[in-house]
Formats: sequence, C-alpha cells, structure tokens
Amino acid sequence: MIPNVLSIAGSDPSGGAGIQADIKAISANGAYAMAVITALTAQNTRGVSGVELVPPAFVAAQIDAVFSDIRVDAVKIGMVATRAIAAVVADALVRYGAGNVVLDPVMVAKGGDRLLAEEAVTTIRERLLPRTLVLTPNLPEAAALLDRPEPVSRDQMTAVAEALRDLGPTWVLLKGGHLEGSDSPDYLAGPGGGHWLEGGRFPTANTHGTGCTLSSALAARLAITGDVPTAAQEAKTYISAAIATADELDVGSGHGPTNHFATLWPRRG
Repeated sequence: MIPNVLSIAGSDPSGGAGIQADIKAISANGAYAMAVITALTAQNTRGVSGVELVPPAFVAAQIDAVFSDIRVDAVKIGMVATRAIAAVVADALVRYGAGNVVLDPVMVAKGGDRLLAEEAVTTIRERLLPRTLVLTPNLPEAAALLDRPEPVSRDQMTAVAEALRDLGPTWVLLKGGHLEGSDSPDYLAGPGGGHWLEGGRFPTANTHGTGCTLSSALAARLAITGDVPTAAQEAKTYISAAIATADELDVGSGHGPTNHFATLWPRRG
C-alpha cells in the first residue's frame, strides 16, 4: 500500500522550496503527498519579496480536514512562521497522535530572508521538538535552536546533535553543508549513538530548497521503510542526485532549484 505523507509548510511560487518542493520530493520517493499551507510567499530564485501568513485557525482547519478523512503515515513540518502557527500545529500533532514526524526548522531563506519570528523559536523548542521523531536542521538553525555558536567542525557537530536530542527529538539529522571543505557530511544521532552520512559537495549555485527537499524525502522513505537510519541514508542519496543534476534545469537567475526528479527523468546534457 502506498503511504500518505502530509507536509505542513509555506508555499514557494517558483517551485524550488516549500510545499511545492515537498510534494515533488515525496512523490519522487514513492509516497502520496498532501499539503497544509502555513504561509504564501512571493519569492523566486533571487529572494523573498513578500509573505502573507495563513490565519492559525485556518491552518488548524486544513490539518483537521486531512486527519479526519485520510490515514497519515508521516508528517513533515517546514515553515511555521509564527508562535501561534507553531502552537496550532503542535496541538494537532497531540490531538491526532501523529507519528513519524519530521521537523525541518525553516528559519531563513537561501537569500537571507527571515522566515521564522524570533519568538516562535521557544514554541518550537517547547511544543514541537518533543513531538518530533527526526529533526533536520542545518548548522545555523541548530545554533539558533540551542542559542549557541554555529558548529564549525565535525567534533562540534556531534556535540550539537546530542544537545539537540536533549530538547526532545528522538533522532537528529544535522546537515553539514555549511562546513568548509570539499565534502558535505551529515550526522545522524539517535538512541543507539550516531554515524556520519558522507557526501560530496557539488559545484552548483542551484541549491534552493535543499532542506525542504531532504526532509520531505526522509518523511516519505520513513513512511515506507519504518526505519530512521535507512530512510536518512536513502534521503541523503536522493538529495545528492538532485543537487548533482540541478544544472540540467534552467530555472531563474539566482539560486535555482534542485532536480527533484533526477532519478526518474532521463539525463539531459
């Protein structure tokens, strides 16, 4: 049976990040994608020019509409934007006993535009992290959640991942793309310890929406496999292929999107 995966996130009209990227990544990884929209953004590959938030009560109504009718096998949470939206999402997770929750703490867009109110960080820490199976922050997001300097080495990454686990998530997939060097390693920390998911760094500017894409792929693979380490490795392999072939796309003049269907579309020169 094909699993159903719900993404709760903001909309990106350029298609590279947010709900649009989530739907593509979930579908490409073998699951049926559903979407609850928390915010409308006016953005493209060069940046964000506007944000309109969905009223928290209507975010809750969207979630209720899905859970009251459809089996949900995994939930990916992306942009929650405000404390009030984060709170209604947390309430819904409790109300429906949602499992397989993957949280990508979207705080800042690729171009530097802030997508999360500062006061919402506390709500994420206190209300969402304890309900999260896998947390997928990048290094700046991890630093913001812990209110400490950004890690700059592998040793610091392992310590930060364990500190994040102390906040409540069962697993932490800490993304190392901001490290210096030719590699892009991620660290997966869980109940039995941690291990590295190695990967190369690809020479491309087309990295818009990589966090959204990875976390959505992880949610889909988790719904299928039921195993976090397996799902994390499969998601890492998927996003690596999506970035490696991103230059086959011709979308925008800034940070273009990744190739969400790299494993399904024929290669193009």
